[in-house]
Amino acid sequence: MASSRTSSARVVSTCVLVTLLTCTLRCSECVKLNNIVLILTDDQDVEMGGMTPMKKTKVLIGDAGVTFSNAFTATPLCCPSRSSILSGKYPHNHLVRNNSISGNCSSVTWQKEVEPLAFPVYLNKMSYQTFYGGKYLNQYGSKDAGGVAHVPPGWDQWHALVGNSQYYNYTLSANGKEEKHGDNYEKDYLTDLVLNRSLHFLEERSPSHPFFMMLCPPSPHSPWTAAPQYQKTFSDVKAPRDGSFNKPGKDKHWLLRQPVNPMSNSSIEYLDDAFRRRWQTLLSVDDMVEQLIKKLDSLKELDNTYIFYTSDHGYHTGQFSLPIDKRQLYEFDIRIPLLVRGPGIKANQTLQSPVMNIDLPMTILDIAGVNLSTVNMDGQSFLPQMAPSLRNGTERPFFLVEYTGEGYASEDPSCPKLGPGLAHCFPDCVCEDAFNNTYACVRTLKDGNLQYCEFADNESFVEVYNLTADPHQLENIVKKVDPSLLQIMNQRLIKLQSCMGNSCRNLK
Repeated sequence: MASSRTSSARVVSTCVLVTLLTCTLRCSECVKLNNIVLILTDDQDVEMGGMTPMKKTKVLIGDAGVTFSNAFTATPLCCPSRSSILSGKYPHNHLVRNNSISGNCSSVTWQKEVEPLAFPVYLNKMSYQTFYGGKYLNQYGSKDAGGVAHVPPGWDQWHALVGNSQYYNYTLSANGKEEKHGDNYEKDYLTDLVLNRSLHFLEERSPSHPFFMMLCPPSPHSPWTAAPQYQKTFSDVKAPRDGSFNKPGKDKHWLLRQPVNPMSNSSIEYLDDAFRRRWQTLLSVDDMVEQLIKKLDSLKELDNTYIFYTSDHGYHTGQFSLPIDKRQLYEFDIRIPLLVRGPGIKANQTLQSPVMNIDLPMTILDIAGVNLSTVNMDGQSFLPQMAPSLRNGTERPFFLVEYTGEGYASEDPSCPKLGPGLAHCFPDCVCEDAFNNTYACVRTLKDGNLQYCEFADNESFVEVYNLTADPHQLENIVKKVDPSLLQIMNQRLIKLQSCMGNSCRNLK
């Protein structure tokens, strides 16, 4: 009798187990992971009107989802910033200092130590089909960086630009093979090529697995080559003349005290032309967004896809008498556009939560269902801010922006009076960078809209701004604020400069 009961129990247990397994298999088939698209432009500001040409993008992504009004880069330079986006780490942890191989940009060390832990690797393990198109890192594809044969782990389809942004006459690594391009608009214009290859990827992918695409057009980076149909647009547009335009760098670090003020007419004409041409190149990116969304809609994937639109950092055109560039600690260089649409995100939202580009990987992995406690990154997911019904989360109270200056050992012939150690000099001895243009800033929005920055120079220079009273950062108030506040900001900065992983997020 006992034997019979035992046998019956085994049968019941087996039936229950089979049922559970069947349910689990069916559930795993039913729950399809969301697709993700990240569009990353090059040098697109938000403070100087950089989103003005993006009419379709603002409607199709921003109005259909969320626009972050306080999005920042961890560092205002291409290769270190893009390294932060890929790794989810502050520059002091991924150790990419500038756009050179010696500055760790796409170096062998980067490839061995950081790339294997970049967020696409996690997505690939989650059965995401992955596509990369456009600019990667400034030194990618060079001989010292392994040439075009090097394809970073995590990517199924790889169509990466060799070197820095170009629109024509460039080389691609097409899945590890060299592919040279000329100057034929229909075949070679890089923004359109990235779009067309992404559309082909969507057509050829397996519908049974989710996909991730990262599209990195060259716009609006120099040489500012617009598509033929857009080369006469914005003919009357000039750089904005408000805020800090053509103002002297009073009470600022030594590099900002050098430019001639007022600026020469030739410098103003040059930066106006650059400003106009930058906008012209962005019209092709706006078309890219429209065509991509149309394709996703036709494939019935649009409602199941998160689409992120952002830039690696901001840009300036005449602010504090600096003609054109990035690399500075001010709002125009560190603020970035960030628009997101996708499942669970309500339309027409503008969120003031501070977010950073180091948060992009954690947010993407959060969407993909990765256990974030297993990921060693400095950023945090902002999915809770976009879609509170999906996640609970907290805002960061303050954050870090850091930059390591770059200078040349020999002096610039056009700028002999300043000696060696400078870089990127314009006529009239206006230099945009120097080896001791090295700074770290703590920025807070929660307890006062403040920025506190320390320079690693022979002056140990400090800049402090109250962005509420002085949004254009015209007055350095370091000598006016309460010393106890300076001490608090200094202590916050010390913590952030040595933080790693959880300690970059768990701040008080």
